[in-house]
Amino acid sequence: MSSGRITDPRITDPRIIDPKAFILANTRLQRPPHAPELQLWLADEVTPIWRMTEEELGELGLPPPFWAFAWAGGQALARYLLDHPERVAGRTVLDFATGSGLVAIAALRAGAASAAACDIDPFCAAAVALNGEANGVSVRFLAEDLLDRPPPPADLITAGDIAYEAPLAARVRAWLVAARAQGSEVLVGDPGRTYFDAAGLVPLAEYRVETTRELEDLEIKRTGVWALP
Repeated sequence: MSSGRITDPRITDPRIIDPKAFILANTRLQRPPHAPELQLWLADEVTPIWRMTEEELGELGLPPPFWAFAWAGGQALARYLLDHPERVAGRTVLDFATGSGLVAIAALRAGAASAAACDIDPFCAAAVALNGEANGVSVRFLAEDLLDRPPPPADLITAGDIAYEAPLAARVRAWLVAARAQGSEVLVGDPGRTYFDAAGLVPLAEYRVETTRELEDLEIKRTGVWALP
Protein backbone atom coordinates (compact mmCIF):
# COMPACT_ATOMS: atom_id res chain seq x y z
CA MET A 1 0.00 0.00 0.00
CA SER A 2 1.29 3.42 -0.87
CA SER A 3 1.52 6.31 1.56
CA GLY A 4 -1.67 7.80 0.18
CA ARG A 5 -0.25 10.01 -2.56
CA ILE A 6 -0.29 8.95 -6.20
CA THR A 7 2.96 9.73 -7.98
CA ASP A 8 2.82 7.45 -11.04
CA PRO A 9 2.12 9.75 -14.07
CA ARG A 10 0.14 6.94 -15.71
CA ILE A 11 -2.35 7.41 -12.88
CA THR A 12 -2.19 11.12 -12.08
CA ASP A 13 -2.64 12.19 -15.69
CA PRO A 14 -6.44 12.00 -16.18
CA ARG A 15 -5.90 11.45 -19.90
CA ILE A 16 -3.88 8.27 -19.35
CA ILE A 17 -5.54 6.19 -16.67
CA ASP A 18 -3.88 2.81 -16.20
CA PRO A 19 -6.00 0.68 -13.83
CA LYS A 20 -3.33 -2.00 -13.53
CA ALA A 21 -0.72 0.57 -12.51
CA PHE A 22 -3.13 2.10 -10.01
CA ILE A 23 -3.84 -1.28 -8.41
CA LEU A 24 -0.19 -2.33 -8.24
CA ALA A 25 0.80 1.04 -6.76
CA ASN A 26 -1.84 1.07 -4.04
CA THR A 27 -2.40 -2.54 -2.98
CA ARG A 28 -0.31 -5.59 -2.17
CA LEU A 29 -0.80 -9.34 -2.44
CA GLN A 30 -2.59 -10.61 0.65
CA ARG A 31 -4.48 -13.73 1.69
CA PRO A 32 -8.15 -13.22 2.62
CA PRO A 33 -8.60 -14.36 6.25
CA HIS A 34 -11.38 -16.82 5.42
CA ALA A 35 -9.88 -18.13 2.17
CA PRO A 36 -6.12 -18.24 2.88
CA GLU A 37 -5.57 -20.66 -0.01
CA LEU A 38 -6.00 -17.68 -2.31
CA GLN A 39 -4.19 -14.37 -2.67
CA LEU A 40 -5.49 -11.06 -3.91
CA TRP A 41 -4.21 -7.56 -4.54
CA LEU A 42 -5.87 -5.77 -1.61
CA ALA A 43 -5.55 -2.43 0.15
CA ASP A 44 -4.19 -2.34 3.70
CA GLU A 45 -6.42 0.54 4.77
CA VAL A 46 -9.75 1.86 3.64
CA THR A 47 -9.39 5.62 3.95
CA PRO A 48 -6.31 6.36 1.79
CA ILE A 49 -7.42 4.46 -1.30
CA TRP A 50 -11.00 5.68 -0.93
CA ARG A 51 -9.74 9.27 -0.73
CA MET A 52 -7.46 8.76 -3.72
CA THR A 53 -10.30 7.38 -5.79
CA GLU A 54 -12.55 10.30 -4.87
CA GLU A 55 -9.95 13.03 -5.30
CA GLU A 56 -7.87 11.75 -8.22
CA LEU A 57 -10.36 9.72 -10.23
CA GLY A 58 -13.75 10.92 -9.02
CA GLU A 59 -14.04 13.42 -11.84
CA LEU A 60 -14.08 10.47 -14.23
CA GLY A 61 -17.14 9.07 -12.51
CA LEU A 62 -15.41 6.01 -11.08
CA PRO A 63 -17.22 4.25 -8.23
CA PRO A 64 -15.56 3.54 -4.84
CA PRO A 65 -12.84 0.85 -4.99
CA PHE A 66 -14.88 -2.11 -3.77
CA TRP A 67 -12.45 -4.32 -5.71
CA ALA A 68 -9.67 -3.45 -3.23
CA PHE A 69 -11.20 -5.36 -0.31
CA ALA A 70 -12.32 -8.91 0.46
CA TRP A 71 -15.85 -8.34 1.73
CA ALA A 72 -17.48 -10.72 4.20
CA GLY A 73 -20.14 -12.11 1.86
CA GLY A 74 -17.59 -12.87 -0.83
CA GLN A 75 -15.25 -14.53 1.64
CA ALA A 76 -18.09 -16.74 2.88
CA LEU A 77 -19.01 -17.78 -0.66
CA ALA A 78 -15.37 -18.47 -1.49
CA ARG A 79 -14.97 -20.59 1.63
CA TYR A 80 -18.12 -22.53 0.86
CA LEU A 81 -17.06 -23.33 -2.71
CA LEU A 82 -13.55 -24.35 -1.65
CA ASP A 83 -15.02 -26.64 1.03
CA HIS A 84 -17.72 -28.03 -1.28
CA PRO A 85 -16.08 -28.51 -4.69
CA GLU A 86 -18.93 -30.79 -5.73
CA ARG A 87 -21.07 -27.65 -6.09
CA VAL A 88 -18.87 -26.30 -8.88
CA ALA A 89 -16.83 -29.18 -10.32
CA GLY A 90 -17.12 -29.20 -14.11
CA ARG A 91 -19.72 -26.42 -14.10
CA THR A 92 -19.95 -22.94 -15.58
CA VAL A 93 -20.04 -20.17 -12.98
CA LEU A 94 -21.03 -16.50 -13.13
CA ASP A 95 -20.09 -14.22 -10.23
CA PHE A 96 -22.31 -11.16 -10.12
CA ALA A 97 -20.86 -7.79 -8.92
CA THR A 98 -17.54 -9.55 -8.57
CA GLY A 99 -15.32 -6.78 -7.17
CA SER A 100 -11.92 -8.41 -6.72
CA GLY A 101 -13.02 -11.62 -8.44
CA LEU A 102 -12.56 -13.62 -5.22
CA VAL A 103 -15.59 -15.89 -5.66
CA ALA A 104 -14.95 -16.61 -9.34
CA ILE A 105 -11.33 -17.48 -8.53
CA ALA A 106 -12.43 -19.76 -5.70
CA ALA A 107 -14.85 -21.49 -8.08
CA LEU A 108 -12.07 -22.20 -10.56
CA ARG A 109 -9.74 -23.42 -7.85
CA ALA A 110 -12.56 -25.73 -6.70
CA GLY A 111 -12.83 -27.28 -10.17
CA ALA A 112 -15.28 -25.18 -12.16
CA ALA A 113 -15.05 -25.65 -15.92
CA SER A 114 -15.14 -21.89 -16.41
CA ALA A 115 -15.94 -18.76 -14.46
CA ALA A 116 -17.08 -15.35 -15.61
CA ALA A 117 -17.03 -12.29 -13.38
CA CYS A 118 -19.20 -9.26 -14.03
CA ASP A 119 -19.01 -5.73 -12.65
CA ILE A 120 -19.75 -2.20 -13.85
CA ASP A 121 -16.52 -0.75 -12.39
CA PRO A 122 -13.91 -0.62 -15.19
CA PHE A 123 -11.12 -1.05 -12.63
CA CYS A 124 -12.51 -4.49 -11.77
CA ALA A 125 -11.35 -5.84 -15.11
CA ALA A 126 -7.73 -5.15 -14.18
CA ALA A 127 -8.24 -6.33 -10.59
CA VAL A 128 -9.79 -9.62 -11.70
CA ALA A 129 -7.04 -10.21 -14.26
CA LEU A 130 -4.28 -9.53 -11.72
CA ASN A 131 -5.94 -11.66 -9.05
CA GLY A 132 -6.60 -14.51 -11.45
CA GLU A 133 -2.96 -14.47 -12.51
CA ALA A 134 -1.84 -14.49 -8.87
CA ASN A 135 -3.87 -17.69 -8.34
CA GLY A 136 -3.00 -19.43 -11.58
CA VAL A 137 -6.49 -19.20 -13.12
CA SER A 138 -8.10 -17.26 -15.94
CA VAL A 139 -11.41 -15.50 -15.27
CA ARG A 140 -13.51 -14.10 -18.10
CA PHE A 141 -14.64 -10.55 -17.30
CA LEU A 142 -17.99 -9.03 -18.32
CA ALA A 143 -17.98 -5.23 -18.14
CA GLU A 144 -21.71 -4.61 -18.26
CA ASP A 145 -24.77 -4.16 -16.09
CA LEU A 146 -26.38 -7.56 -16.36
CA LEU A 147 -29.47 -6.31 -14.55
CA ASP A 148 -30.49 -4.59 -17.77
CA ARG A 149 -31.20 -7.90 -19.49
CA PRO A 150 -32.25 -11.49 -18.69
CA PRO A 151 -29.62 -13.52 -16.82
CA PRO A 152 -27.14 -15.23 -19.13
CA PRO A 153 -26.94 -19.04 -19.05
CA ALA A 154 -24.73 -20.47 -16.28
CA ASP A 155 -24.85 -23.60 -14.17
CA LEU A 156 -24.21 -21.56 -11.03
CA ILE A 157 -24.61 -17.84 -10.30
CA THR A 158 -23.05 -16.38 -7.15
CA ALA A 159 -23.71 -12.98 -5.59
CA GLY A 160 -22.01 -11.64 -2.47
CA ASP A 161 -22.56 -8.41 -0.58
CA ILE A 162 -25.26 -7.06 -2.86
CA ALA A 163 -27.67 -5.60 -0.26
CA TYR A 164 -26.15 -2.17 0.43
CA GLU A 165 -29.11 -0.18 -0.89
CA ALA A 166 -32.80 -1.03 -0.81
CA PRO A 167 -33.67 -0.44 -4.50
CA LEU A 168 -30.57 -2.29 -5.73
CA ALA A 169 -31.11 -5.19 -3.34
CA ALA A 170 -34.67 -5.65 -4.58
CA ARG A 171 -33.59 -5.40 -8.21
CA VAL A 172 -30.81 -7.95 -7.77
CA ARG A 173 -33.12 -10.33 -5.90
CA ALA A 174 -35.64 -10.24 -8.76
CA TRP A 175 -32.84 -10.85 -11.28
CA LEU A 176 -31.53 -13.81 -9.29
CA VAL A 177 -35.03 -15.27 -9.02
CA ALA A 178 -35.27 -15.02 -12.80
CA ALA A 179 -31.91 -16.78 -13.12
CA ARG A 180 -33.15 -19.59 -10.89
CA ALA A 181 -36.32 -19.90 -12.98
CA GLN A 182 -34.13 -20.31 -16.06
CA GLY A 183 -32.35 -23.26 -14.45
CA SER A 184 -29.25 -21.71 -12.86
CA GLU A 185 -28.37 -22.64 -9.31
CA VAL A 186 -28.01 -19.45 -7.24
CA LEU A 187 -25.87 -18.93 -4.13
CA VAL A 188 -25.84 -15.72 -2.11
CA GLY A 189 -23.38 -14.60 0.57
CA ASP A 190 -24.21 -11.83 3.03
CA PRO A 191 -23.30 -10.79 6.61
CA GLY A 192 -26.82 -9.68 7.47
CA ARG A 193 -26.83 -6.24 5.90
CA THR A 194 -29.81 -3.97 6.45
CA TYR A 195 -31.40 -4.64 3.08
CA PHE A 196 -30.64 -8.35 2.84
CA ASP A 197 -33.82 -10.42 2.75
CA ALA A 198 -33.31 -14.07 3.66
CA ALA A 199 -37.01 -14.90 3.36
CA GLY A 200 -37.50 -17.94 1.16
CA LEU A 201 -33.78 -18.70 0.93
CA VAL A 202 -32.25 -22.01 2.02
CA PRO A 203 -29.40 -21.59 4.55
CA LEU A 204 -26.35 -23.65 3.64
CA ALA A 205 -23.57 -22.45 5.93
CA GLU A 206 -22.62 -19.78 8.42
CA TYR A 207 -19.11 -18.48 9.07
CA ARG A 208 -17.42 -16.06 11.41
CA VAL A 209 -15.51 -13.93 8.94
CA GLU A 210 -12.66 -11.75 10.12
CA THR A 211 -12.92 -8.21 8.83
CA THR A 212 -12.11 -4.69 10.09
CA ARG A 213 -14.12 -1.89 11.66
CA GLU A 214 -13.05 0.31 8.77
CA LEU A 215 -15.15 -1.90 6.50
CA GLU A 216 -17.82 -3.25 8.82
CA ASP A 217 -19.39 -2.52 12.20
CA LEU A 218 -17.68 -5.54 13.80
CA GLU A 219 -14.26 -7.17 13.53
CA ILE A 220 -15.91 -10.60 13.19
CA LYS A 221 -19.02 -10.84 11.03
CA ARG A 222 -21.40 -13.77 11.19
CA THR A 223 -21.89 -14.35 7.50
CA GLY A 224 -24.20 -16.79 5.79
CA VAL A 225 -24.40 -18.58 2.48
CA TRP A 226 -27.89 -19.22 1.11
CA ALA A 227 -29.38 -20.90 -1.94
CA LEU A 228 -32.45 -19.92 -3.90
CA PRO A 229 -34.80 -22.92 -3.82
